[in-house]
Formats: sequence, C-alpha cells, structure tokens
Amino acid sequence: MGETEEREFLAAREDVVKKVLEQQPDDEILYDLAELFKVFGDSTRIKILYSMFETELCVNDIAKLLNLSQSSVSHQLRILKSSKLVKFRREGKSIFYSLDDEHVRAIISMGMEHVEE
Repeated sequence: MGETEEREFLAAREDVVKKVLEQQPDDEILYDLAELFKVFGDSTRIKILYSMFETELCVNDIAKLLNLSQSSVSHQLRILKSSKLVKFRREGKSIFYSLDDEHVRAIISMGMEHVEE
C-alpha cells in the first residue's frame, strides 16, 4: 500500500470511528448493561431464572428444586428483583415469583441457543 492509499484508508477509517462514536450509548447506559450481565454471571441465579421459565414459584419450591436453603434462595431473589429480572405477587401469606417480562425470557432463550450451538 502506497503512502497516498494508506492516508485514504486511514481517513476512511476515521469516518467509521466517528460514526460508531456518534451511535455509542452514554457510558452510564453501558455501565447499567454491564451490571445486568453480571447478574446473569452467577449459575445459581441462572438456575433460579430457568426454573421460572414456564411457571411462577415460591421460595420453598425453588429451594426444593435446586437443593438450596430458603435463605440462599431469598438472597438471590432479592438480587434478581433489584435488577428487574423477576417480579412477585402475594397470595395470602405466600409470595410467588416469576420472570419479570418477555425480555428476560428472550435473554435466557437466546443465551441457551447460543451455548447449544
């Protein structure tokens, strides 16, 4: 590549870099996205989310399913709730947890497709 060609190539790449920078979300948004993916980085939380893929469950159900203590499940559910990955509803004295919305289901589904390729 000659000197002129190299300068033209670098100038073209500068345009690409400028375009990407213009479309880049704010750092705060990217930080929030990274924090969301950190929540998915724990296998216990993934198991809890996956167990709720088709049905809502109470803490006792999840503890039995995953062979965990109720306090351990409650701790993980607090993290999942604060990240808006699970929601809950009260029925009498019982609290039932489920995936917060279709986005959570989609993230899990896409992740499963990716690891099963």
